[in-house]
Amino acid sequence: MLRSRNALNALLLVAVVMCALSVVTSQHKARKLYIELQKEKEQAQQMEVEWGQLQLEQSTWATPARVEKVAARQLGMQLPSNGQVQFIKLNRPLPRPIATNLPTANDGE
Repeated sequence: MLRSRNALNALLLVAVVMCALSVVTSQHKARKLYIELQKEKEQAQQMEVEWGQLQLEQSTWATPARVEKVAARQLGMQLPSNGQVQFIKLNRPLPRPIATNLPTANDGE
């Protein structure tokens, strides 16, 4: 009986050690994943800042005054005078309105 108790104790000891190692391993993995998550969040924050800067830069480059200045300076373009502007009227029929009283599934009853 003493021998079976010793075997049971040894088995329980092995089980406890295995559980402890599993806990340590899972905690280590969780810490590594948390550190990686923090790095990814920091990178996302940096990308959001860069995105805002790029949007601001784009809006600066695309202002009508700047486009006009570049067109005049680099391309030699100029605004047309009033006599040079012509309006063209298209003789097309107006689009038909969308029908609002379409039949439904309940109309056939």
